[in-house]
Amino acid sequence: MELSQRKKQILFNAIEEFIKDSNPITSSGIKDVASLDCSTATLRNELNTLEAMGFLKQLHTSGGRVPTPQGYRFYVEHLLQGVKATDSEIEEVHSLISSRSNSLNDLVSGIAKIVSKATNYPTVVMMNNYEDLILTEFKIIPLLESKVMVLIGTIAGYITNTLDIHAGGQECQDATEYLTKNFKGCTIKEMVDNIEGIEYGMQEEIQAFQTIVDSLIGGLKRLNQQKLIDVRREGAVKLLENSKTVDEAKKVLNMLDDNQKLENALNLSGDGIQVDVAEEEGKEASVVKAPIVVGGRQLASIGVIGPQRMDYSRIASALKLVIDELGNLKGDG
Repeated sequence: MELSQRKKQILFNAIEEFIKDSNPITSSGIKDVASLDCSTATLRNELNTLEAMGFLKQLHTSGGRVPTPQGYRFYVEHLLQGVKATDSEIEEVHSLISSRSNSLNDLVSGIAKIVSKATNYPTVVMMNNYEDLILTEFKIIPLLESKVMVLIGTIAGYITNTLDIHAGGQECQDATEYLTKNFKGCTIKEMVDNIEGIEYGMQEEIQAFQTIVDSLIGGLKRLNQQKLIDVRREGAVKLLENSKTVDEAKKVLNMLDDNQKLENALNLSGDGIQVDVAEEEGKEASVVKAPIVVGGRQLASIGVIGPQRMDYSRIASALKLVIDELGNLKGDG
């Protein structure tokens, strides 16, 4: 729906003021914040038109107006075209991602923590595409009590796995060299799919550490069936501290405690940042979400969850920063 530049400015100012203090918007209030060369009467007419178009609604006959889900939708689709992160956010993300010696769990948790801190809203990262991670190396280390520690290097960080088997130092070293040599640069899925054929053709070479390989593949198959969901709830506490958002915050908390709702909320319908607006199509909370793509492959989804009246611009800028930085990681180790 096409709006004149003046109507866009009035609508955007109205929504941003409502996000700040949750007070209904009036023509005099808009005149105070908008740099427009027009009278209060003209602003009132413009607000009437925006209401008729479905972008605003009036709670009481003589009161101000508040944004509708349609108004929020129009607002966020336009602001996403020019979001930008702050210097401090950029530095924090660089620090987290620059070293890939972190465990994958630590990376996922760190991403969620940074975004939650930057936005003051609860943040969720859902990782369910382990099989698309590109392998960089293996480190297999014998432990005490018939256990072996496996560190699986990927372009996004390490996956750790403890195998309940007995293996000596030489077996572990041979397995390390064999797996790194044959599967560096492959995805986990490619390794799992192809290893039986490789084993058949190189039976003598791997016979000494066959148990390690079989246990590792079994562990990776189980991993591929899991979904890692990291939830940062700090922002929900801040929502509860604001008496004007308590009812909305309860809906957000309800979603955070339900993994199925989180999975549904973080489902993506395309590339880039996407927004679900609360009350739009029956949604109980607003979600700003994006795919996490590393080495050209989508590995996870990240979403910020909050009430309808939340700071979409700040959230979008934080998400854009994270997904851009992770997208710069290459698959060469």
